Amino acid sequence: MTRQNRPKEAWGSRLGVILAVMGSAVGLGNFLRFPGLAAQYEGGAFMIPYFISLLILGLPLAWVEWSLGRYGGSQGYNSTPGIYRAVWKNPIAPYCGVLAIIIPVMIYMFYVYIEGWCLAYSLRYLFGQMNLGDKPAVYENFFNNFVGMNKDGAAILSPEGWPLGSAVLFTAACFVINFVLIYRGLAKGIEWFCRWAMPLLIICAIVILIRVLTLGAPIEGHPEQNLTNGLGYMWNLDVTKEAFWVSLCNPQMWLEAAGQIFFSLSVGFGIVITYASYMKKDDDIALSSLTASAGNEFCEVALGGLIIVPAAFIFLGKEFFNKPQDTFSLGFKTLPNVFNQMPYGQAVGFLFFFLLFLAAVTSSLSMLQPAIALLEEGLGLRRKASVAILGFITAVGAALVVFFSKNLMVLDTLNFWVGTLCIFVLATFQVILFGWVLGVDRGFEELSRGAEIRIPRFVKFIIKYVSPTYLLVIFGLWINQQFFTASEDPEVLTWPQKIQQSPVVQMTLGFIVVVIILFLLLIAQSVRRWRAAERAETEAAP
Repeated sequence: MTRQNRPKEAWGSRLGVILAVMGSAVGLGNFLRFPGLAAQYEGGAFMIPYFISLLILGLPLAWVEWSLGRYGGSQGYNSTPGIYRAVWKNPIAPYCGVLAIIIPVMIYMFYVYIEGWCLAYSLRYLFGQMNLGDKPAVYENFFNNFVGMNKDGAAILSPEGWPLGSAVLFTAACFVINFVLIYRGLAKGIEWFCRWAMPLLIICAIVILIRVLTLGAPIEGHPEQNLTNGLGYMWNLDVTKEAFWVSLCNPQMWLEAAGQIFFSLSVGFGIVITYASYMKKDDDIALSSLTASAGNEFCEVALGGLIIVPAAFIFLGKEFFNKPQDTFSLGFKTLPNVFNQMPYGQAVGFLFFFLLFLAAVTSSLSMLQPAIALLEEGLGLRRKASVAILGFITAVGAALVVFFSKNLMVLDTLNFWVGTLCIFVLATFQVILFGWVLGVDRGFEELSRGAEIRIPRFVKFIIKYVSPTYLLVIFGLWINQQFFTASEDPEVLTWPQKIQQSPVVQMTLGFIVVVIILFLLLIAQSVRRWRAAERAETEAAP
């Protein structure tokens, strides 16, 4: 396929693509998942595997995806199946790209629901509807009722005293916003939104950070609950504690750290590789990738981590961190209680959930583009038809997430099987594809063309040997822990037990299989179309 056959879409500017990639990476994980993991795994202890994963997984994988994407784009492909086909001359190559399509599409199905929560909370703070008292249980009960945790279908109902409707209404609003923007295209939709959303998001975060860093010790009678100790919890390494070494020996923490890097830099999703395919042949990708990664790390560590962990320490005390908080509990149950105690907390709460909403939209937009690229390029559909088809598929999945909301079972199942397991598989495949199929030397030629910085040569060794080995070892330990090791808590079930006992989990896994088959069929049709185009070009050649 020649470059002349490529779609006419392209990024409007270098800054635009950097902000778009940053937008895809900066999301709920930066401001909720990262602080939650830092709090759960002894603060400073978590930062060790986090930064190790950043150096030997995050940055190398980012360069891998940018290089593969631009290489495939230069061959005329924008969809991941097409890019894999250009890199690996094997009949199964395009079908390996199915993971890079279903991962972002299926994550979007539950991500847009969480996006709706952020919009609802920000509006409640704006209209003064979030001051629910000083009892933590009140915020927990509100969240459980709002998202339908107690009963399937409960999310459709409107919480008492809240005139703007149920979680379904806000999810629908977010759904429409996403598809209006994605319909506008790459430059006029995604790039346009990220150009103003990302700076506004960072401004909101800096304002909140200033408020947190000026709190001092506001709780009377507890001078130890101060800013300095809150920052120390996250950054000080207390090697004298047994809990520190227990955390470092926990394969789950290393997996969580690696998974957080995937979410942080948006690698292993199939998003960056698609975005990079729209760049010109000699555009810089080495420095652009590093800039996008650095911007994301600033948002995650310097903003997200410095806001959430110290604020929770100041108002809830160190004992709060002895009880692990999942992402949703921290963000939607605990933080509203913190904002309620904080001076000017209502304004801070509005800014925080508004920035979460902006971050969620910039991320969810990116999740739609890989499938759009396949439908447009592989099937020859126009934007309108592609958006309509993808809208129907994702609406069905989002409806399942919203309706089967008891204990967020569908959301949890999609997040585990697609948002964790499949991401590790795809990341491992892509780093092997770059290092061993395309060839690390050839791959570095692609990375270096037009580069404004020089990538150290030892990165070749990391990409070819260290990154895949690290992924395989941690992934193997995690599989053993998740599927073959029984929990000490009898109420915590392994996934084989969940599958056996829960019809909802069985239904969700069935839905995942159906979506995979659907996109495999679309890829098969795309392959036939690509082959026909290549035969026509060969016959037309003199």
